[in-house]
Amino acid sequence: MHIAVVGLSHRTTPVEIRERLSISDQIMESSLQTLRSDEQVLEASILSTCNRLEIYTLVRHPEQGVSAIGSFLSRHSGIDPSELCPHLFSYHHDEAVNHLLKVAAGLDSLVLGEGQILAQVKKMYRLAQEHNSVGPILNRLLNQAVSTGKRVRSETNLGTGAVSISSAAVELAQLKIGQSQGYDNLVSLEGEQVAVIGAGRMSRLLLQHLQAKGCTGVVLLNRTVERARALANEFPDLPVQSRTLDAIDYCLSTCSLVFTSTAASSPIIDAARLTGLNRRSSLKLVDIGVPRNIASDVQGLTGVSLYDVDDLAEVVARNQEARKQVAAEAEDLLKEESRLFLEWWDGLEAVPTINRLRVQLEGIRKQELEKAFNRMGSDCSDRERKVLEALSKGIVNKILHTPVTNLRVFQPRQQRHEALRVLKSLFELDISGET
Repeated sequence: MHIAVVGLSHRTTPVEIRERLSISDQIMESSLQTLRSDEQVLEASILSTCNRLEIYTLVRHPEQGVSAIGSFLSRHSGIDPSELCPHLFSYHHDEAVNHLLKVAAGLDSLVLGEGQILAQVKKMYRLAQEHNSVGPILNRLLNQAVSTGKRVRSETNLGTGAVSISSAAVELAQLKIGQSQGYDNLVSLEGEQVAVIGAGRMSRLLLQHLQAKGCTGVVLLNRTVERARALANEFPDLPVQSRTLDAIDYCLSTCSLVFTSTAASSPIIDAARLTGLNRRSSLKLVDIGVPRNIASDVQGLTGVSLYDVDDLAEVVARNQEARKQVAAEAEDLLKEESRLFLEWWDGLEAVPTINRLRVQLEGIRKQELEKAFNRMGSDCSDRERKVLEALSKGIVNKILHTPVTNLRVFQPRQQRHEALRVLKSLFELDISGET
């Protein structure tokens, strides 16, 4: 058995490809079932965010397992394997473990140290458990990834002042507004007419950062106005008007800055919609939804500027340098956590060998004990039989104690592998049929 991860992220894949591979909560169960239906995939979990799609699995064989996952992604997205494969990465065993811990800690995020990714890893773990797609191996790994993410944030300063995708989106808007006014820095959002479309987690963070950056009022749109109102009530110091999505055209006509973050599977704003509006000012659209909420054809319209999650790199670069030293401290912690998991995993490798050795010695014990009983004949009482039975079991257990203990304790992988090889050779153990 082997741990493997196959995926793509903002580092390898543009948003127009990522959005086609996004897996929503609505199809998560069926996606996990499809993965598990392949004979190569023993356990599976899926991490799907705006910046990455990663599938963590326990597979029978690394190459065949990775191929099966790639085929699933091709079928799911409708992208030909020849087009999809250049964007995919895959890691096996210790590299897969290291990658997951790095992701959970926020060290692989577009925004170094961002806090949302840990919540997303927790969600991946929860959904995999709810849909019964993980067993003892991934259960242990995902649990350790969550605890490692928490440990990094509590024992280092990586999470202190960490920015999110939402805060980076607000800073991007500030930067672009400043540039349009002849400045090359972030400007206050005071006086800007702002709309936020969507009322989920990302929108909550958007409102939080808009308030901090001087925004004096927001129109919040959502499919159900009740949810928009509930979110607006969390920000009593920020005037928020709650509307349904029917007010989109009104906001596009009157606002100068619009953020979108909805779970819509197709664009809710396109060039045709904007062309028919009588807009009062230039319009900046910041789309942090994946799949994208705004069609790319609006980019060519006069007075309209469109930015998506891939454009956040410009802002992120301004904040990364100061965090690199803290990230180096976190890397040392990740190495320790990775070692602990791999030592546990390697300890499992010894189980089939230990079990086979027990079976073999138990067979010898019973065979020799039966010979002794036959030689003693009727002179052997029931009490004497019980004494000899206990004696023979005690001898076998004493013989097994030291090698079993040594195989189970933490030790370098190469040392354990060599011990198992010698044991199998000396006792001629056949464990080919065991997993």
